[in-house]
Amino acid sequence: MINYSMEQVNKMTEQEFMHSVGVVFEHSPWVAKSAFGHHPFSSLDQMYEKMIEEMTNADMSLKLSLLRAHPDLGTRLEVSESSKHEQQNAGLSQLSEEEYREFSLLNKKYIEKFDFPFIMAVKGQDKHSIKESMKTRINNQYEKEFKTALSQVEKIARFRLVDMIVDENMSTK
Repeated sequence: MINYSMEQVNKMTEQEFMHSVGVVFEHSPWVAKSAFGHHPFSSLDQMYEKMIEEMTNADMSLKLSLLRAHPDLGTRLEVSESSKHEQQNAGLSQLSEEEYREFSLLNKKYIEKFDFPFIMAVKGQDKHSIKESMKTRINNQYEKEFKTALSQVEKIARFRLVDMIVDENMSTK
């Protein structure tokens, strides 16, 4: 992954920003495009806050498309480089056949109930904690799970931005 400074980010055109920084929201460059209106950014924290604000204020269809753009956890299908790396670090790329079948079944049940994939910021997690979270969250009501999924997208975006952009003024939140 390329590392940018905030100075480099602030010199980007809207297209460059969408292509380079917008990838933190899985296949959803519209978030970066919307946040670019607040450009230049005083810090990574401010940029992140504006991106989350734009995501939060978007209409339901855009939010749902953002959730649906995420891959199933533990899938063997093609996923973005960021997702691939994150899932590898959580041990999801080394599932046994039995574990793979269990994740596949949980993903299928989850999608059937919520109409979007199970989303979890897997940094610092392992396959066991992820599976337990899936088993718990599948019992949520739709509205609660929709909000939970969006909050997980926020965490994922934050982790990805911190990995991508160097900002000496960044907080550790």
